[in-house]
Amino acid sequence: MIVNVENPVLEIHDLTVTYSRKPVLWGVDLTLPKGSLVGIIGPNGAGKSTLIKAAMDLIPKSSGWVEIFGEDLKKVRKKISYVPQRESVDWDFPASVRDVVVMGRYADIGLFKRPRKADYEAADYALKQVKLSEFSNRQISQLSGGQQQRVFLARALAQQADLYFMDEPFAGVDAATEKAIINILKQMSEQGKTVVVVHHDLQTVTKYFDWLVQLNTRLVASGPIEQVFTQELLQETYGGKLTLLSDVSTLMHTQQLPVRDKT
Repeated sequence: MIVNVENPVLEIHDLTVTYSRKPVLWGVDLTLPKGSLVGIIGPNGAGKSTLIKAAMDLIPKSSGWVEIFGEDLKKVRKKISYVPQRESVDWDFPASVRDVVVMGRYADIGLFKRPRKADYEAADYALKQVKLSEFSNRQISQLSGGQQQRVFLARALAQQADLYFMDEPFAGVDAATEKAIINILKQMSEQGKTVVVVHHDLQTVTKYFDWLVQLNTRLVASGPIEQVFTQELLQETYGGKLTLLSDVSTLMHTQQLPVRDKT
């Protein structure tokens, strides 16, 4: 089931990405509405991270095109922020927490220009939002995994973008950090920001997101959570790989979601 929206923040058409001639994404078409908190789910190897990287032109496309805010990416890059997986970052890089957050301002100030007072103020405010002000001068290598994830979120917040791509921001963090992060993401959505999150925990999907994308190389579903988070579409997305399949029916009933979709 694919729900299309008018005047989408993100529009993807016929997107195919291949690695070593093997398709990782195949013929993906979708649109996302402004101000939505979007979850991308699917089994390992389904192309979730590849989708957001291809949307940001971080990896080459085999075919297809992407428009963001109705424009080519090059024209709107400053409006977009990306939070990669924590494991993909060299945390031994000698930089303070504040320095890393200020990096989120470089799209605005330029890579080789010195940050201004306003840039440091934006960074300090972002650190306050994620409750890391007291760690401002600490080296990032000295932080816990959950604290490092919050630093990355602060860097994204400091950028003051309109569209955020986040690759598994809840991976490896404790429950308190996860709660803090999702509360911030919901606030961003309420302010009209669009947040797209690669996610793996089916138990929290309905609590966290209002729009859901289900992938398994091909796009299985994209639409409002109450329409596409169904047992039928989860089965199609995960197939035999869904280890939680025996619990899905219970999950549907306890959260009062439709067991199947007939529309």
